[in-house]
Formats: sequence, structure tokens, C-alpha cells
Amino acid sequence: MSIIATIMNSATGQPIQKMTFGRMPKPWASFNLETGELVTADRVHVGKPAPGKFVAPVEVWVTPKA
Repeated sequence: MSIIATIMNSATGQPIQKMTFGRMPKPWASFNLETGELVTADRVHVGKPAPGKFVAPVEVWVTPKA
């Protein structure tokens, strides 16, 4: 089961993109954004699922260089 996470900018608090992971990303995971920039996760936040749903929202907070 893959995890769909929203990649968030730590500096601005704005979403950057959606990304699919094979499993839950670790807080120290490194990956490439759509722009090709290599980033490391600052923190991973797992929210509560909506009432009647099973999918919890996952946010990965990163600090891009640009």
C-alpha cells in the first residue's frame, strides 16, 4: 500500500507538491522534488482521518534551497 503525502515548505507553510512513497517516509529521508532539487525531510506529520474514512493525511515538511 503506497502513501500519498503532501510535500510542504517549512519556510512558507505552503504546499509544494504531492508525492507517492512506497512506505511511510522517515523524518531523515532524502528525495528529489519535481524540480530536481534534492531535499531532506525536516519532519513528517500524520493527521487524523476524516470521519468515516481510513486514509490519514500525511505531510512531509522540507526546506528547499531556492
